[in-house]
Amino acid sequence: MTKKDRDDLAWEEVSTEHIIQDEWIDLRRSSYRLPDGTVFEPFYTYSRKDYVVIVASDCDGNYLCVRQFRQGIGEVTTEFPAGGLERLEGKVHNACGEDAGGQSRHFEDALAAAKRELMEETGYSSEEWTHLITIPSHATIADNYAHVYMAKNCHKAGGQSLDETEFINVELHTEGEIRELIGSGRFQQAVHVMAWLLAQEADQKGAAHEA
Repeated sequence: MTKKDRDDLAWEEVSTEHIIQDEWIDLRRSSYRLPDGTVFEPFYTYSRKDYVVIVASDCDGNYLCVRQFRQGIGEVTTEFPAGGLERLEGKVHNACGEDAGGQSRHFEDALAAAKRELMEETGYSSEEWTHLITIPSHATIADNYAHVYMAKNCHKAGGQSLDETEFINVELHTEGEIRELIGSGRFQQAVHVMAWLLAQEADQKGAAHEA
């Protein structure tokens, strides 16, 4: 496929209506001109904050997981610690990080967010961090990114410090238990499953290098 062929696949945004636009989400209804010239509508997309996912293991090789209710599927899930990047300044008016005047706002560094979320959700800390991937969270309908990290030799450094809407239990699981949870469909966050696979690959490469 040539560069021209790739460019010809792009859609042109014709119009956009902001259905919901607040500090949590910017939900849009848009019309697009397709590569063949026809106009398609409606197409729904949204903006939300970037977030981090942490595959964290303690000094005994157990993995730190959290249990919490996920309203999207209406179930309590087992997953890795995760959370959104925090805004560093000012009041914002939409999830794109722009105020009414169009001035951009800044978010905390992704690694700093990962360290903060791990501590807040589990009370654990680590000095051994590896960035695994930064990837679109849901490229079809959303423009935010997931920043995935691995933290090793985590140690207890305090208690949980949860937000007012967070009700989280911390669990330790062995590698075999994580595999069984994933295989049985009880580890229900797709990006977290990807994070686990990448962490396993990183560990295997590290072991091969040491050998």
